[in-house]
Amino acid sequence: MTAALDLARAATAYAEVPVGAVVVSPSGEIVGAAHNRREIDHDPTAHAEVLALREAAAAAGQWRLAGHTLVVTLEPCTMCAGAIVLSRVDRVVFGAFDDKAGAAGSLWDVVRDRRLNHRPEVISGLMAEESAALLTDYFQTQLRRGDQC
Repeated sequence: MTAALDLARAATAYAEVPVGAVVVSPSGEIVGAAHNRREIDHDPTAHAEVLALREAAAAAGQWRLAGHTLVVTLEPCTMCAGAIVLSRVDRVVFGAFDDKAGAAGSLWDVVRDRRLNHRPEVISGLMAEESAALLTDYFQTQLRRGDQC
């Protein structure tokens, strides 16, 4: 989670919402890492989770990431939850809950939906205070500037 938090902090330099994600291989090596890049890439799908999963799949040479763990600072949204299920990661670890868009237990629970063919383990609340503080600080700064979020 420390690596994901470092990535989230780096995102603020690009006026990106500070979310960071890493994918850890079964051997414990980080094989995918990203922060949000929606503003940088002009891409609504450039969420940290999706980008980290893409990088990990490229490193693995396949899209199936069985045995891998995705660690992310914020609870995944529905798009990211779908990507998580499709990637077949074994577990998702996240920091802060997202009561407005979370799809791993708060608003929805896409990743554990019994109707789907894959349900990763979900571990929530790891370094939640640090993760939430980054987001709160970012949005307060945006509001003071009058920027749109």
